[in-house]
Amino acid sequence: MTTSTAEIEVSGMTCAACSGRVQRTLEKTPGVASASVNLMTGSATVDYDPDAVSIDRLLETIRGTGYGAERPASRPSTEELLEVQDKAREAETRELSRKFALSIVVAVLSMLLSARLAELTPGAMADPFMRLMMPLGQSLAQVAPWIASLSAAALRFALLVLTLPVVGWAGRHFYTRAWTALQHGGANMNTLIAVGTGAAFLFSLAVTLAGDWLQSHGIPAQVYYESVTWIIALVLLGNLLESRAKGRTSGALRRLIRLRPTSARVMRGGVEREIPLEQVTEGDEIVVRPGEKIPADGTILDGSSYVDESMLTGEAIPVFKRPGDRVIGATLNRNGAFRFRAVHVGQDTVLAQIIRLVQQAQGSKAPIQRLADRISAVFVPVVIALAVVTFGVWLVLGPPPAYLWALVAAVSVLIIACPCAMGLAVPTAVMVSTGRGAEQGVLIKRAEALERSGAIDVVVFDKTGTVTEGRPAVRLVEPVAGHAEVKQEGLLRLAASVEHLSEHPYAEAIVAEAGRLALALSPASEFEAMPGEGVFGIVDGRRVAVGNAKLMRDAGADPAPLQSRVEQLAAEGNTVMYVAMDGAIAGLIAVADPIRSTSAEAVRQLKQLGLEIVMLTGDNRRTAEAVAKLAGIERVVAELLPDQKLDVVRRIQAGGKTVAVVGDGLNDAPALAQADIGIAMGTGVDVAVEAAAIILMRGDLLGVVDAVKLSRRTMRIIRQNLFWAFVYNVVGIPVAAGILYPVLGLLLTPSMAAAAMAASSVSVVTNSLRLRKAVSGER
Repeated sequence: MTTSTAEIEVSGMTCAACSGRVQRTLEKTPGVASASVNLMTGSATVDYDPDAVSIDRLLETIRGTGYGAERPASRPSTEELLEVQDKAREAETRELSRKFALSIVVAVLSMLLSARLAELTPGAMADPFMRLMMPLGQSLAQVAPWIASLSAAALRFALLVLTLPVVGWAGRHFYTRAWTALQHGGANMNTLIAVGTGAAFLFSLAVTLAGDWLQSHGIPAQVYYESVTWIIALVLLGNLLESRAKGRTSGALRRLIRLRPTSARVMRGGVEREIPLEQVTEGDEIVVRPGEKIPADGTILDGSSYVDESMLTGEAIPVFKRPGDRVIGATLNRNGAFRFRAVHVGQDTVLAQIIRLVQQAQGSKAPIQRLADRISAVFVPVVIALAVVTFGVWLVLGPPPAYLWALVAAVSVLIIACPCAMGLAVPTAVMVSTGRGAEQGVLIKRAEALERSGAIDVVVFDKTGTVTEGRPAVRLVEPVAGHAEVKQEGLLRLAASVEHLSEHPYAEAIVAEAGRLALALSPASEFEAMPGEGVFGIVDGRRVAVGNAKLMRDAGADPAPLQSRVEQLAAEGNTVMYVAMDGAIAGLIAVADPIRSTSAEAVRQLKQLGLEIVMLTGDNRRTAEAVAKLAGIERVVAELLPDQKLDVVRRIQAGGKTVAVVGDGLNDAPALAQADIGIAMGTGVDVAVEAAAIILMRGDLLGVVDAVKLSRRTMRIIRQNLFWAFVYNVVGIPVAAGILYPVLGLLLTPSMAAAAMAASSVSVVTNSLRLRKAVSGER
């Protein structure tokens, strides 16, 4: 089955029940392999079989649940998408601000008038809030004597007139969305608000229109307009604060985008011209002066400078760049001037790819979200059932007027149980955390990786290019007895002639040393690379082999006579390669790859976090042990082929351990893919980066420490969010239902329930925003 992925914009979702309903419906659609619906980003990511289901069918499926669904005709850039989101958020915030302003003014006036009305309504319920407001109602009557002259009926009509614009305009969307959900057989947060405030409003309307008749039959003519307006005002306040806080969760993306310069100095027709960044094309020669940002990715042609790459790697120390070196767009040129050729521009630059990956990660779902999704699937119907039971119990057992107590308790249950906090608990933390990680040079490709990183037991490091710099240099070229006529330069020239066709870091070191000595290389034919062993080739009519002892034996050469010398060099931290000609060993080449300056500190901190450290390498055991000793790693498995690295990872996993593999090379890709968490050095090859779930952009093992700490703190925040969201409902619903009334005489009013609901949602978002300060300064 061929699988395609569709990104669909979903509008109208307000809580976990909404996103959960859309996701479940999509997952049940024939032809859909998987679906993820994100409440925070208002989007659905659907993996589907295009032969079984079309995009139009997916859109119809979402619309059939009562929510809007659109797919852009063309995939917008992240900048365009964020601009659209910002404008939508600003418009939403302005509208919510206006609605809240009206609602809160009306709520305060309604409370004052209701306090006056309570004095004129015999048998009215003793609302604790109302008792507090009665002195203010009396003060209002003194300030405006005409209010004191109004009858109870006139006050009720005045309250109705005040409440109508709140219900009909400020809170209208609660009712329309609840009705839409009902038409499609669903229920959500809006359903609870609409049913709760709707019941209070309709009862109050009946009392307003037939108050005298009700009083003549012994029913107090009590209205709840102030509760309706307070509930709507407080829910709108929560929505407003959420909207503003949500905007801050994507602040990392906006900061990354703002790093780009707006123009570039390009050489065209031999003339230097300043053009908008959008007009730069691949192949352009671009001039960069001191203090300017680099406009694109490319290679320096002439000139040199120190470049601040902290925006990309999190590393504050500028990097020296010379002709032939790679430069990255949006990094800052410090003190020199240079000219470079643009290789990647626009959406193909490293920064653009980082932004896309962060955006995808923020839209993905962590596995822990499934708990909230499962609960939200049944939450709203259960709450409605509890409200009905609450109404019945108060109607039978409550004090007179029992039906009024029953109404207040049932409405309070409906309002306090709105599942906003539950829906925001996970995605807000994921959005803030992935953005923060990107700023620190830790690029998390999906939310699942963020969650799993916190459960790591074992960290497996590759050696070359991971624990070490990956930039080895030749330290020794030593012909052996019997081949003295070859001499050092001749031995190096033969080895380099074969190795220049290899991409291995050691091969590059040998070729670089030959270049430094200006040795003329010969063409090599019948080249063959043996992963984890070395290379073969025919040079100047001789069959040359360069590699380890196993390769020598395969070539018919006996490495045993040189074993003691090889062990001696390896104990000094060198990697030693044999060079054989026509089946006989001609000499040794020793290459040293210095350990990264931060490797030992990273290993120390990972051990402090309780993690077990293992180093795997294809290098010989003596060299591997020397490097491991410098890094503080006790467990080393050496002389491994790529498939053997994979087997080691599988054996560790079979022992019940969660494994992270950190590597950078082609031979690390199988192990990275097998690991529970694959972590690639951003300086490594593309296939390793593709196989990994986390990328360390600064090529520094302290990034592994940052990733683990960020993951653990994120999961701690998520668990706090979910805990308090669940506890809030577990405690709040019974209290709203009146469980404390028989003992303490305490019963929440609907407006108190609305305030508690709004506070819970805001607290979840605010708690997640604490992750913006994660990692930095924790070392």
